[in-house]
Amino acid sequence: MVVKQYDVFLVCLDPTVDHEIKKSRPCIVLSPDEMNKYISTVIIAPMTTKSRSYPTRIHITFQKKKGWVVLDQIRTIDKQRLIKRLGEKLKPCDPDISHKRQLNDKRFRCIFFGKP
Repeated sequence: MVVKQYDVFLVCLDPTVDHEIKKSRPCIVLSPDEMNKYISTVIIAPMTTKSRSYPTRIHITFQKKKGWVVLDQIRTIDKQRLIKRLGEKLKPCDPDISHKRQLNDKRFRCIFFGKP
């Protein structure tokens, strides 16, 4: 299965502990394509339709539903947890998010690959 950065997958998050997001739910792949191609794990952030406006949650629209990407629940999972692809590249509700995402993407790549 080909996994690309910012794709949305249905992911089995169980088993969990305490306050971690549970059950199978949509998650966005955050890990860059270079990692996704060569290793058997991916970095994901769960998505939810029930939340409050926290600074660590990005308001998005996916499949005509409004919700949040839960950045305070980022985790690394094995690709075996990926059930099926639900879509590609999320549409931010806030136009500033795409600019923020580009900045974060550059920081993310710099941290993992040493590239600006």
